[in-house]
Parts: sequence; C-alpha cells; structure tokens
Amino acid sequence: MENEIMNHDSMTMIAEADLSKVTQQLQQITNFQNVVQSNLKSNQDYGVIPGTNKPTLLKPGAEKIQMLFGITSEYEEIERIQDYDKGFFAYTVKCLLYRNGSKITEGLGHCNTKEKKYIKQDPYTLANTCLKMAKKRAQVDATLTISSLSEVFTQDIEDMKEYTQQENLETMTLKDAKNYKLNFGKHKGNLLIDVDKGYLKWLHDGEKTDPVVRKACALVLEYLEGEKGNAKKDAEKGKKMMENLKEMTAKFGATDEESTKALWASYGLNNKEDMTDTKILKAINDMQNDLNKASEEQEKLPF
Repeated sequence: MENEIMNHDSMTMIAEADLSKVTQQLQQITNFQNVVQSNLKSNQDYGVIPGTNKPTLLKPGAEKIQMLFGITSEYEEIERIQDYDKGFFAYTVKCLLYRNGSKITEGLGHCNTKEKKYIKQDPYTLANTCLKMAKKRAQVDATLTISSLSEVFTQDIEDMKEYTQQENLETMTLKDAKNYKLNFGKHKGNLLIDVDKGYLKWLHDGEKTDPVVRKACALVLEYLEGEKGNAKKDAEKGKKMMENLKEMTAKFGATDEESTKALWASYGLNNKEDMTDTKILKAINDMQNDLNKASEEQEKLPF
C-alpha cells in the first residue's frame, strides 16, 4: 500500500512538471559542468587516478570553481575530539557556500589521527593538520554538490590514496618532519630528528624513498645544516671574544696563570660556568671602563 502511494506521488510530480523548463535547467547544468571542466587543470585542480571512472577534485580546483562563480565559503566546526591522554584528535567540519549572500549548499569533512596515513607520525603534532584536512574535505564535498558536479568529479577517499601524499607534502612543517617516526630499517621506531645525518642523506637520496619521507628528511637536513652554521658562527664569535679578553688581560699586566685567574675573578669570571658570552662581554667592557678611568685619573696628576 505504501509503495502504491509513493508511486502515485511520483507520477503526479512528473505529470505536473514543466518538462520544457526541466530540459532547459538540465542543459544549463551541462553547460555549467563544461565551463568548469574547461577551466580546471589536471594534476593541479583535479587528479586522474588510474583505473577510476572519474577524476578526483582537489582543493585548488574547488577554490577555482568558487572564484569563477562568485561563491564564498564559511566553516563551522561541528565536532572536536582532543584526547591528550590517548593521543587521539578528530574534527568534523561543515562548509557552507554562499552566492550573493544566500546559502546555496553545504558539505561535511572529517579527519582524525587514526587514519592510515598518520599512523607513522606523532599524533600530538597532528591536531592542526587534521583540522585543515577536515576543512579541505568539507570544501570539496560542498563544491561537488553545485550543479551536480559529482557527476564529473569524485571525492572517494579510497580513490585519493595517491593524493594523501600530496596533502602531507602540502602541510608538512619542520615540527612534523622532526617528529616523523620511522617504521623500517635500523632506525625503526626513532624520530627523524634523532637519526644521524648520514642515514638521513642516504634515505633522502634513495630512489624508492616515499615522497613524504623524502620531504621530511629534506626539512630535517636543512634544519641541521642551519644549526651547524649557527654553531660555527657561535664558535667563531666565542674565539674572537676570548682573544679580546686575553688582550684586555695583558693590558692589566696579568701575565701568568695565577694573576690572570685573580683578575678574571675580580670581574665575575670565577669558573667555567661563568664563561658565557654575556659575562665575558660584560667583563671586557668593565675592564675597558676601569682602564679609561685610570687613564683619566693619571692625566689629572700634576707630574
């Protein structure tokens, strides 16, 4: 009985429909889809996954579609799970699309730290990354509902396996790279920041190295090179400062070890712990000031 009523309602709707108007609207939808397809670039706005029927719409493509048709987006965080005890973070975001101030559609996106691509990483560094992914997925989901664009593109997560790497590459920070945990090789279980530079270079240059791992290695290596450069500069600075201190010591007439220690102690340099850049610089300045005062006093003498 219920099916008969539903069939009757469907037939009534079809009978009352303005078929010429419906045909016109369908043509407009087709034209819209054609405009979108002609303005998007493969491997930038959408990705063609081998073996799938439809290309996968990516974030740049969703943004371009919105820009082409004067659509703006707003986001609402409708679920947030931040379990710092268990290291689990999850976000569900709603994306609302507007045109001329009127809402036209919406979409949902979710991301959490138990997704396969995040298993190798420290979950405590991924909260912001997951939130960004949830927003991105919500945006694409909403965009696909505009004029039936889901007929042209897909957002099937299973189809996007190759593009999860792209997501990680786009959002990876130095902190993410440092905390990337290896799950293979002699350093299995170690964070990249704790791995020796030789192994990092070998891993980075390997032909079969995962692109995400390669990017993480590159960031850590760049950081370590910067630290090495800073250490060298600090060493040169410290060497120059000690030369200045010894030169100033000689001006006070301290020529042996005992007199040198006594002089330095009188200016706050009592032991190795006191030999910091700040304290050494202060001691040099104080010595110079005392020498200047002594010189001024000497000039005032009548002979």
